[in-house]
Amino acid sequence: MSAIADQAGKTVSTAGESVSQPPKGAGPMQKREARLAYTMLAPTFLIILAIVLGPLVANFWISFKPVELGDLRAPKVLINERVKGKPQLAGDPATLEYRVRNSSQKNSIADAGFTDILPPGFTAQKLPDACSLTGTNLTCNIGTLEGKAREKLVIAGTVSNEYLALKKPEKASKPAVFGKADSVLTNSTFTLDNFRRVFDSDEFWSVLRVTFYYTIFGTVGALVLGLFAAQLLNTSFKGRGILRGLFLFPYVSPVIAVAFTWVVLLDPFSGTLNALLTKMGVFAEPVNFFGQRAVDLHLFGTSFEFPLALSTVIAFEAWRYFPLSFLFILARMQSVSTDIYEAAEMDGATPLQQFWYISLPQLMGILSVLFLLRFIWTFNKFDDIFLLTGGNAGTRTLTVDVYEQGFALSNLGAGAAVAVVVFVVLVTFATLFIRFSTKEEGL
Repeated sequence: MSAIADQAGKTVSTAGESVSQPPKGAGPMQKREARLAYTMLAPTFLIILAIVLGPLVANFWISFKPVELGDLRAPKVLINERVKGKPQLAGDPATLEYRVRNSSQKNSIADAGFTDILPPGFTAQKLPDACSLTGTNLTCNIGTLEGKAREKLVIAGTVSNEYLALKKPEKASKPAVFGKADSVLTNSTFTLDNFRRVFDSDEFWSVLRVTFYYTIFGTVGALVLGLFAAQLLNTSFKGRGILRGLFLFPYVSPVIAVAFTWVVLLDPFSGTLNALLTKMGVFAEPVNFFGQRAVDLHLFGTSFEFPLALSTVIAFEAWRYFPLSFLFILARMQSVSTDIYEAAEMDGATPLQQFWYISLPQLMGILSVLFLLRFIWTFNKFDDIFLLTGGNAGTRTLTVDVYEQGFALSNLGAGAAVAVVVFVVLVTFATLFIRFSTKEEGL
């Protein structure tokens, strides 16, 4: 047995066979090409990183700031100039009045003031202590203007015929304001009050329970419906293609359209479903599916409250998003060899046994992935609940709470804090799920 390595290709000859071996290590040319490739990809990578991490970092930043909706605009000096008195002749007295206020309700403005040019023909005789006059140029230094603060500066003087000829003396020039104010979004003030307000509220824990209830049952419902639809359409029959297309209708339809349709169908006064159930004697009176928090049910000798509005929203969630699960599950089913099913059928396995012992183990990988994705998407879902119930009747979730805190209550910091809680919960769930979930071989 002989081995001969040639100079160019490092080919090893063994018993008449030649095997080409790759060179060990990267050469200088390959290293330069790798550096060039990384350099060319760096701008794209940085842009994607900024798009992904930018909003996340901003949300964390705002969650530790005492910021409200009105604080998005920096405090500003607002001024209103008025003319008091009605002089008729030259030499008559007149008064210029400047009303200054802080636009912010709580943040102060340092070194606040304004400059203005006196109206033509107006001669100032008495100035406030904060003002000085150079010719006709007026400068007023108010100092620190606290939140909600208002100042009134009055300048007394006399007028001439030139002033009397003016129709609106106060419009002769526009005051120019100045001042220094910190923006609550960029200053060094941080607080944990937003998180204290969130966790100290009894409503938060109720909303958290509703969110998990909605997410778990909505996710499981979508997967079960998708699994059932995939099992139904996995066999060949006439019209299967049309039926597959119809099954995609809930997912591809605009959410505003399907939500409005559900609201109309389930309306307690003019809804079709209520009319049918009432006529059939199922209900004695119409039921407000989206407006009634709970109904009393009596089953097997026990009484309990059934969350009606929340369950109706969950049913909508499962109906709307089962087509996505259906597509993935059906694709996985069709990749399983039919020989396994034929062998099981020859051994006398029933369809249920074939599904339980053959199909389900083959689908565990894709079902795990779908459960993780649907859980995250459902947990973050806002538009469905907002369109159907507005978060009322016990259907308020954390995402709706983010909207309520940030915009209805104008507390952006508290809304951002709730969004941080959503992020932490989802990251924790995804980490634990990936760590402990069983994976199908090859996935």
